[in-house]
Amino acid sequence: MRYPDAIDKLIEALRKYPGVGRKTAERFALYTVNRLNDEAIDEIVDAYLRIKEDIFKCPICGNITDTDPCYICKDQSRDKSTIIVIEEAKDLIVMEKTNKYHGLYHVLNGAISPSDGIGPEDINIKGLLVRLKDETIKEVILATNLSNEGETTAQYISRLLQDSTILVTRIAHGIPAGGNIEYADEITISKALEGRRKL
Repeated sequence: MRYPDAIDKLIEALRKYPGVGRKTAERFALYTVNRLNDEAIDEIVDAYLRIKEDIFKCPICGNITDTDPCYICKDQSRDKSTIIVIEEAKDLIVMEKTNKYHGLYHVLNGAISPSDGIGPEDINIKGLLVRLKDETIKEVILATNLSNEGETTAQYISRLLQDSTILVTRIAHGIPAGGNIEYADEITISKALEGRRKL
């Protein structure tokens, strides 16, 4: 026996989320069909359409936004001399929650991973290099995850900047090797920022 085509398509669509296997996708799909009324389904569909139509990457920093530029890039009160380089926009949210950093951000939207076929040209490194031509930038803080991919990315960017006058630092204390920034609490992130070191 198989599900009707519309349910099968919903199950396959839900499996695109990380950590959602076939059984979980089936449970979500059947809950949608059996428990949600038309109004609730319309709300979900509308939320997805708004993401598709209204959300894009900031042309300056790569953050996800619905304004051009994003709210951080257009905030004149921020310290324009430092840029934190992060892998994903979700890492920016975690950093902002600490209320310890008031500079700029650059979102790579990924990390170098040769085993997955992701090279430097596949992430937002070129945009970073363009931004670093601005002489007001004095420090780049590399806050990629402490995974193999994150370390590879940090080392690659560090090598690109080794002959520049910009101070290149790396977050260090507080985040364990193999850990992801999105799972760290505010205190851990604060300690990592305080303990950054020159590469």
